[in-house]
Amino acid sequence: MSGQHDKTSVAAISILASGGMAAAKFVVGIAIGSLALISEALHSSIDLVATIITWAVVRVSDKPADDEHHYGHGKLESISALGVTALLYVLAGGILVESYSRLREGTPPPTISAVPFVVLVIDIAVNLWRARALHRAARETRSEALAADALHFASDVMGSCAVIAGLVLAAFGFWWGDAAAAAAVAVMIALLGLRMASSTVHTLIDRAPEGAQEKATAAIRGVPGVIDVERLRVRMVGATTFIDSIVNVPRTYPIDRVEEIKRNAQAAVSKAFDDADLTFTAVPVARDNETVRDRIMVIAHNSGLAIHHVTVHDLGMVKDLAKLIVSIDLEVDADMPLAAAHDIANTLERSIQEEFGADVEVDVHIEPLEPELPFGVDAAPERVQTIAAALTEYAAGSEIHDIHNVRVRDTDAGEIVNFHCRATPSMSVIKVHEHVDAIERRLRRAFPSVKRVISHAEPPRV
Repeated sequence: MSGQHDKTSVAAISILASGGMAAAKFVVGIAIGSLALISEALHSSIDLVATIITWAVVRVSDKPADDEHHYGHGKLESISALGVTALLYVLAGGILVESYSRLREGTPPPTISAVPFVVLVIDIAVNLWRARALHRAARETRSEALAADALHFASDVMGSCAVIAGLVLAAFGFWWGDAAAAAAVAVMIALLGLRMASSTVHTLIDRAPEGAQEKATAAIRGVPGVIDVERLRVRMVGATTFIDSIVNVPRTYPIDRVEEIKRNAQAAVSKAFDDADLTFTAVPVARDNETVRDRIMVIAHNSGLAIHHVTVHDLGMVKDLAKLIVSIDLEVDADMPLAAAHDIANTLERSIQEEFGADVEVDVHIEPLEPELPFGVDAAPERVQTIAAALTEYAAGSEIHDIHNVRVRDTDAGEIVNFHCRATPSMSVIKVHEHVDAIERRLRRAFPSVKRVISHAEPPRV
């Protein structure tokens, strides 16, 4: 909102300044008979119209996107700038015709006095101040309409200098000086219009700003998790940089990780462009460092299957071919018929063979899917003490000790046991797992009602 207030306030001040100076130059130009001064006054009048249009447009262009204008209203500024350019060309053409007529037919020089010079010097000072203020506001708010207005007033300074030169020539007896100065003003107006038209048309046809594509690509590529930017397009709508990107991300990443990459990419381009709107299309791709297990997990995920305990054995070269043995636990609905479950397992096996070759051996162990929220209650304290005592007994003599935090819960599927234990800090994970797994197996053999045992090993307390 502060940016919009700056734009509208600067534009409103320019309206008052444009009106006052245009009227002063027109009255003095008529009084002394100077075509150059009248032409400059008409130029300032066009500037007044442009400033009024700018003041109106910037009040609308900053409105947010709505149901009918999905990219906001920023291009109204470009349209208004194009309309003002057309007015400038009409004015330049009229001045050139009149200048040519006077140069051909000859006209008496204007009446020279100090008044027109005072008016023009004041006009130059006012226009320099306005051009600077508008240029600063345009740069801060990235407003095309204000930038065009600033260019108008900068050209007014050159036009006023040309009029002064014409009046000086007329004062020294060169009757054609005033008409020549008017023609010079017309040429300056035409050049100004060409410059404005070029910038405005580039915006309207969605030409990417200079260096914006490289800047946006570098910002997105710098986001952790981005492999590459496959395609990127940039266009400006008002002060907002709209960026459409297709970005490669690892196919092994979960959805929430990809969403985090999207948020970080938006933050990166917003930092690079101040006001940026990013469309981020993520394309999952395989990385060169994917393991066999990673690729199998992707296959299962894409098929909507729940798998675990994926083990891969590389037998090396067998008959000049690399031999892989893959074992997988596949979870399916417990009530599913075996025939249907077997079909799912076969489909998974074929998908893996298509990925790694027909010679890969795949064994799929089918097991019932654990319910997400099995109903359960805490077991009686006596039962917990019994289980805890058994765990302590089974751990005796092994590398596992200090069985604690034992919990037992009764569920519809059977008892679930959770416990914590301690092991030597330097022991490898595989060794810890072997010792704990032996304790769990003994517990399930001794207590058939125990459905599942979940252990948590940790180093001793310091």
